[in-house]
Amino acid sequence: MKIFFYEAFEEEAHALRHYLGPRIKAGFTWQTIQEYGEICPPAPIISIRTQSILPLSWATKVDGILTRSTGYDHIKTYIKKSKLNIPCGRLPLYCSRAVAEQTMLLWMFLLRKLKQQTIHFADFNRDGLTGQECEHKTLLVVGVGNIGYEVVRIGKGLGMKVLGVDIVEKHPSVSYVSIEEGLSKADIIVCAMNLTSDNTAYFNYQLLKNAKPGTLFLNIARGEQSPSTDLLRLLDEGHLGGIALDVFNNERELAVSLRGGRKSDDREVQATLSLAKRPNVILTPHNAFNTIEAVDRKADHSIQQINHFLKYGKFLWPVPVD
Repeated sequence: MKIFFYEAFEEEAHALRHYLGPRIKAGFTWQTIQEYGEICPPAPIISIRTQSILPLSWATKVDGILTRSTGYDHIKTYIKKSKLNIPCGRLPLYCSRAVAEQTMLLWMFLLRKLKQQTIHFADFNRDGLTGQECEHKTLLVVGVGNIGYEVVRIGKGLGMKVLGVDIVEKHPSVSYVSIEEGLSKADIIVCAMNLTSDNTAYFNYQLLKNAKPGTLFLNIARGEQSPSTDLLRLLDEGHLGGIALDVFNNERELAVSLRGGRKSDDREVQATLSLAKRPNVILTPHNAFNTIEAVDRKADHSIQQINHFLKYGKFLWPVPVD
């Protein structure tokens, strides 16, 4: 086969087969590389998302690597460790709207106390269920890239006051501020940054203590940027009013642990599971990208990448080289 797709769940695998057609032979699994258990790469081109760990022994045995994600820090780390110039591709354009729409749903979920509302349907009791409207609230978007800019657009459309934080201020319509000013004003904070070595654990306890009490915090970017142990502490102290996460620190360990039904001793995993039990927390399984439209674009762009690589020996959208 020419390519093997890891972490391809049912809907995505179906769309990938549609765009592949009969010409290119491919293999599929919903599992990560570690769960699937291959010792050698099953094809010369390997495609993963973010939870697979590429074995270093594969570096000399593959022709190319395609990550079906907008983020690519995990691929850059692998290339650095392997010390080889392996052609690598990414998908920067497929899911911005999908993730931004789910981000809006998550902050509305928290504002309107929907988790508590569903619980109280059993006794039809409305005590303690009075929520808030989002109009005129201040939304702080940290990382105004493709996804972050869509979040900004949605927030403005809802009548919110929207502020942005980014080292590159490329959108004239965005009101950019420093992180310090943004935290002092925000009612809702959205992490939409790409992950780098400089912003790992960016939203830590010390930083978020500078936010207003009762602020809502959402991360739809990368879990490494917001340690769950710190978020749990801030929630327990009553400093954060609510938390919504679609991505998680130590996500590989969390996902494999939950799918396998086994207990993890990892502190971040344990903190994430504690957060899941709180009435003012909503956790989703790294699924914000997952709409019919985005999955179709993702499959289309993936096969565009593969066809381009097979023809030219390089990817149409390569992983940037430092």
